[in-house]
Amino acid sequence: MRNISSFLFSVITLGAFSLAAIGAVPSGPSPQSLWDMKALSKAPATYPAEGISAKGVRAVFYEGPLYKGKPTRVFAYYGIPNVPAGQKVPAIVLVHGGGGTAFDGWVRLWNSRGYAAISMDLCGCVPVGKIPKWQRHEMGGPPGPGGFEQLDDAFADQWTGQAVSDVILAHSLLRSFPEVDASRIGITGISWGGYLTCIVAGLDQRFKFAVPVYGCGFLGDNSFWLDRFAKWGPVVSGRWLGQWDPSHYLTAAKLPMLWVTGTNDFAYPMDSLQKSYRRAPGPHTLTVTVRMPHGHPPGESPPEIQAFADSIFKGGARLAEITKQGSEAGAAWARYRSAVPVAKAELNYTTQGGKWQERRWETIPAALDAKRRRVTATPPAGTTVYYFNLTDERGRVVSTEHVEIIPKKNESS
Repeated sequence: MRNISSFLFSVITLGAFSLAAIGAVPSGPSPQSLWDMKALSKAPATYPAEGISAKGVRAVFYEGPLYKGKPTRVFAYYGIPNVPAGQKVPAIVLVHGGGGTAFDGWVRLWNSRGYAAISMDLCGCVPVGKIPKWQRHEMGGPPGPGGFEQLDDAFADQWTGQAVSDVILAHSLLRSFPEVDASRIGITGISWGGYLTCIVAGLDQRFKFAVPVYGCGFLGDNSFWLDRFAKWGPVVSGRWLGQWDPSHYLTAAKLPMLWVTGTNDFAYPMDSLQKSYRRAPGPHTLTVTVRMPHGHPPGESPPEIQAFADSIFKGGARLAEITKQGSEAGAAWARYRSAVPVAKAELNYTTQGGKWQERRWETIPAALDAKRRRVTATPPAGTTVYYFNLTDERGRVVSTEHVEIIPKKNESS
């Protein structure tokens, strides 16, 4: 099937609009200019969230962007770690996935790690009810996620535009709190939240790191939503992808990024993920788990996320870094550097082609030469794709980029 992402902005025709936090639509193909970062960088007004509470965190509404000309409010949970008065702490913005909301437990998880944290609802709801049906409130923005049915609405009224603005405003609010060290704030998001994290990483240059979990760009290639794009046709799909595909924003993501996913993720396949992390100019680290489950809480819990954050904000030991990889005489190899000794290396591989989501993955030990900081393994006969996982003595895993050794044209479709 033709790559629908290739239509990009060439088929987009957008009208002018007005929104306090989002600027006018430009005639050129620069999505970064669609947001007024000066306005979004100001801390929004806050309001009490009466009747909603959770243990150990604060419930609050903050002012969001206008939605169809009317004011909005965004619900959020905010929490801080137990530290001496006057001590500033690092912080993190938590972006939920599809069917999610503001999760108080996620905030407390990061508080227990020594971070202030904010988790907001991005679909006009409050955390009353259960997944995926949360109670909407009277000042909520557009329902989501995706906003596919909103494509004919003004750019500023579509879900992604509103949600991105809500995330950046949450960051601005977090920075305004006296207990937060504004120079040490990161972002992580799960699924649709990972998708939004990719976009925000290219817009909000104040963040010091970003961790998309599952989510990535190039949704027009072979993502979960490909059937929708095919039914729309190239012109309509090109409009949505041109406005909202993260690939257009990642070109400006210069911050360090940790990409966390599974080999068989149903929504965001590995080839699209690879295109995404290669598109961002900043340094990237990968943690790819064989058959990692998709959702909350699996996307909250990988210990590599905390290790990555601690290495940037708290002087913690960095995750291992893959410095080079290649193959020779049928054997695959990778070189690395690591502050914490690497204790184990494995080669993950599949002999199957076709849909990434349906491939069967296997794992075999790889030879570890700690002195030369090198791992090697010979992919079994018939291998179509492989990559290494390196596990350090803390149990933290870092992956090499995956390598396809059978041309795509020979794969079944």
